[in-house]
Amino acid sequence: MHETENMEVDSEIRRHNSFTSPNTKRAPISKRIGRERCHSYNAQASGSSKSSEKTLTVPIPRMSFRVVRSSKFRHVYGQALKREQCYDNIRVSKSSWDSTFCAVNPKFLAIIVESAGGGAFIVLPHNKVGRIPADHPLVGGHKGPVLDIAWCPHNDNVIASGSEDCVVKVWQIPDGGISRTLTEPVVDLVYHQRRVGLVLWHPTAQNVLLTAGSDNQIAIWNVGTGEVLISLDCHPDLIYSACWNWTGSKLLTTCRDKKIRIIDPRKGEVEAEAIAHEGSKASRAIFLKHGLVFTTGFSRMSERQYTLRTPDALSEPIVTVEIDTSNGVMFPLYDPDTNLVYLCGKGDSVIRYFEVTPEPPFVHYINTFQTPDPQRGIGMMPKRGCDVATCEIAKFYRLNNSGLCQVISMTVPRKSELFQEDLYPDTLSDEASLTADEWLAGEDAEPCTMSLKGGYVSGRAQQLTVNKRSNALATGRDREKEREKEKDKDRSPTPAQKRDDSQAGTPASATPPPAITAAIEKQLSDLVEEIRKLKSVIVKQENRIRALEAAAKAAILAPPQPEPSPQPEHNHDTPVSDAMAPDEV
Repeated sequence: MHETENMEVDSEIRRHNSFTSPNTKRAPISKRIGRERCHSYNAQASGSSKSSEKTLTVPIPRMSFRVVRSSKFRHVYGQALKREQCYDNIRVSKSSWDSTFCAVNPKFLAIIVESAGGGAFIVLPHNKVGRIPADHPLVGGHKGPVLDIAWCPHNDNVIASGSEDCVVKVWQIPDGGISRTLTEPVVDLVYHQRRVGLVLWHPTAQNVLLTAGSDNQIAIWNVGTGEVLISLDCHPDLIYSACWNWTGSKLLTTCRDKKIRIIDPRKGEVEAEAIAHEGSKASRAIFLKHGLVFTTGFSRMSERQYTLRTPDALSEPIVTVEIDTSNGVMFPLYDPDTNLVYLCGKGDSVIRYFEVTPEPPFVHYINTFQTPDPQRGIGMMPKRGCDVATCEIAKFYRLNNSGLCQVISMTVPRKSELFQEDLYPDTLSDEASLTADEWLAGEDAEPCTMSLKGGYVSGRAQQLTVNKRSNALATGRDREKEREKEKDKDRSPTPAQKRDDSQAGTPASATPPPAITAAIEKQLSDLVEEIRKLKSVIVKQENRIRALEAAAKAAILAPPQPEPSPQPEHNHDTPVSDAMAPDEV
């Protein structure tokens, strides 16, 4: 009887061991379950015969070995480009602020660098690869270290930067990069009382920028006018991160008080809040495309973890997974087209990526990209800048402590060279859906999308750098000067001027009424007449002074003429000797 039991147990062990080939590297769940069951069989076989008989009579359930989930992104792999195709010799910022230190768009790469005498960041075109010279021009107008930078999603030549000098600056970068150090921004945004560590553009409204500082304040700006549209004072402590939802109608923030908040920015009301992670270290939170909330943080035992939540029940996570025990803050980078979330930790040498699906367990681990060097910062290219010919779905720019900016391409292996429509649905375009005034009035709209079939057209990108974009970012003083010039040329405003004013967010009712305009014109005409009279008087006086100076100069330069001495009348009868004085004889 025991021999029969042992034979059956051995056959069961061999059957479980045959699930995994010795050549494969992965250890599926079936192998672990099979080993546990085998151990239980051995333990029960060494017991009483009665219990053994019961064990043998229990039918063994047929195990399902469908471990691999069906997904088109299951085989996504990362590949680092060669060193000569990357960027080297970059003095990456050594600030302890938890930021990515990098921002990238289809035209430029911006990296926060160390700079003496203030804060600066470097802007490089994508074709300027290799070793960057030490004297490369910088964007350096801040008086303190730069903490965060962000490219405008609707204009690839506009970038915003926040610094420890409490000022937010918006810069216009010319095509081809900068040839000399840029110190004059387009506009300075002054509101915060302490350092500004977060800048974030609105996804659908044009020229709307969010800034958060160490004064626990959030300011939402209309960059076209340089004015604060909304100020939010609903955080008791330092704000770690902020994220807009898909339409830009809600705001998600994380704070040092361990809470995440969903805020209606136009009303300034907190709609929901909950404890995100028990750990005291910094946490991050992002909105997914369909409204779910994905957070990263630390547990009470300082273990890094991520959670998935619904806005209706923030305090009850759907998924909570612990990853490891590292100390670096994890930055979640999200691709809404593929529903992939990339976790990049500060100081890590890996990039983990997951797929979010409606089926349990909702967050599926895909793979890990491993590198030998730890990362200092990272930036993610928008989908417009990916290469669709090679099925590239993501591209990362990874900053190392050695000064190397490593370019990593995430690719889906496909044999076909045709355009893969399932990998590239319509993605976010560079056009704004709303103006700043429309968004402030309460309107919401889906982001504008574009097709990547045929790749990203460079000609369309050049159209974003026309003067209308720069005029929309002009300061109020500049717009006043332009309006005065237009009044001098023609008193009636031109349609182009009206269009510029509407793009800059200036309402038409801001123009002065006709009575005030006529009075101002009369004063200007009187001033001009007085200036003309003064000018004529000055000209006359100048002519008179010049005549007097010429006469005086001529009198000085002319030789003196001797005065003729009076000649005595001589008498012909008188001799000459008698007419002379005694001493002249």
